[in-house]
Amino acid sequence: MLRLVVAVIFLFATFPAQATEAGWALLRNGGQVVVMRHAIAPGSGDPANFDLEKCGTQRNLSERGRLQARRIGALVEARAAPVEKVLASRYCRTRDTATQAFGSQLVEVFPALDLPVDDSEMEQKKAEILDRINSYTGSGNLFLITHLEVIEALIGASAREGEAIILSRGGDNLSVAARIKFN
Repeated sequence: MLRLVVAVIFLFATFPAQATEAGWALLRNGGQVVVMRHAIAPGSGDPANFDLEKCGTQRNLSERGRLQARRIGALVEARAAPVEKVLASRYCRTRDTATQAFGSQLVEVFPALDLPVDDSEMEQKKAEILDRINSYTGSGNLFLITHLEVIEALIGASAREGEAIILSRGGDNLSVAARIKFN
């Protein structure tokens, strides 16, 4: 029993150290929009003949990625950050990150968060995502689980796997209010 307690204390002591307290404070207050890159999924891209409906044809979370997603959820809960809704792309690695972290009851698939085929599709997706972000008025936090390319298009910056970026909203301009790194 003592080993379990020590392991839990170690887990929660190491991960919050990488996070900014300003980010946690924003999340505790609620009403924030958080864009997050999916948890650890080894490799890059998907096979040429992948199918969005079949996880076995896609790049998926590793065991370490599933553990990372569960840790993200545990930390969000432990730090008393209310989660109202979680939107995820249709890709299995984003849906799995969302459900492992926050449970399936909060997760909704939002195709605009999918990887774009080309630049014109990205612009269309970006407009749809911005509309959803700017119309959010909930008291809890809204999490958007997506891919690196979508995050780069939205904020012009990169994100690590499993990194949460709390957005500062203002029309078509999004900026980073804070980052929380769970790696």
